[in-house]
Parts: sequence; structure tokens; C-alpha cells
Amino acid sequence: MNEQIRAREVRLVGPEGEQVGIVPLERALQLAADVDLDLVEVAPMARPPVCKLMDFGKFKYESALKAREARRNQQQTVIKEMKLRPKIDPHDYETKKGHVVRFLKAGDKVKVTIMFRGREQSRPELGYRLLRRLESEISELGYVEAAPKQDGRNMIMVLAPHRATKAAAVAATATRGGPRERDAEGAPAGEPAAAGDTGTVADNSGE
Repeated sequence: MNEQIRAREVRLVGPEGEQVGIVPLERALQLAADVDLDLVEVAPMARPPVCKLMDFGKFKYESALKAREARRNQQQTVIKEMKLRPKIDPHDYETKKGHVVRFLKAGDKVKVTIMFRGREQSRPELGYRLLRRLESEISELGYVEAAPKQDGRNMIMVLAPHRATKAAAVAATATRGGPRERDAEGAPAGEPAAAGDTGTVADNSGE
């Protein structure tokens, strides 16, 4: 910036983004002084380097504001877990699908686990069909981030909210006055944290 620039000539950009052209460094510094602005090197690797006339103090302040706003709007990624049996009762399935829909609408990812027991382990296609059914029924809200995969006695699939779904969740959170309150253990208020896994909530209702 200013006298710290070592190039003999620079490609100068005006305060409104207008192209001034290649000028000697001394000329660029004089132009900066004439309008009470700083000469800031914005592309030092270019030949010649690109410099812009700007109020560097104001630029730093506005950049800090934007970074603070981005951090404030950033949502912590939370992974919920929903466990199902391959021969789940239709009513229980609808209840758990409702939980998945609610999680996705809140902007959270969902780890869906099909638990096989006994002879069910020889029928993995039952779990696969159930996961594919769930995928199709929530497709307007989310998509499959991790395809169904057998993991021992379980089959796991991870769902994630669409960008529009997550944006709506962020907007709703901002309207309510900020991020969801979290208890001392890091889980959203009113939701238990899964043992040994902060940020992941297991919903085992109906089992």
C-alpha cells in the first residue's frame, strides 16, 4: 500500500472501478494524494501489478462487517439419526418419515439407519427398498448425500436438505431472533445429544 509498493509502474484502477491504465508509480501516488485515498496493490502477481485507489480503512471496516455477518448467518451442521426396522409398521413409518421431514425443514442432515435382526439380515433388499421409498417421498426437501450402504447389521443412508430448504431454515431462524438455543452439551434446546457424539441426535421413538 502507498509507499510500500516497489513496482516502477502499475496498472491503475480508479475508486469506482474505472480503468486508468498503466502509469508510473509516482504518478499513481500523486493521484491518490490528490483525492485523499490510498493506493492499494490488489493484484501483485500481475505484470505490471494492479493497484486501486480506495479508502483502505473503510475497506477493512466493511470487510470485517461482512465477515461478522457471514459468521452470524452460518448454521452449524447437525446430523440427526432416524432408526427403522425393515418390516416397520406403516403407521410407525409415517411417524418417522414426519420426523425426517421436520429435520430437513430445519436445515439438518439425517442419517437413516435400517436395523436388521436375525433372519432379516438375509433380506437386505427389504431395507434398500425402504430407503429408496423414503428418498422418493422427501425428494422435494432433500437429496441422498450418501447412498445406502451395508454396515454390519445395519444399512445406512444420509439425507441432506436442498439448498433452498436450508436457506428457508436459515431465514426462519433469523426471523425468530438468531440461532436455535443450545444447551450446555451443544444439542438444540429440548433435544438430547446422542451419547458420545455431539451434534448428532438419535431419534429412536417407536422402537
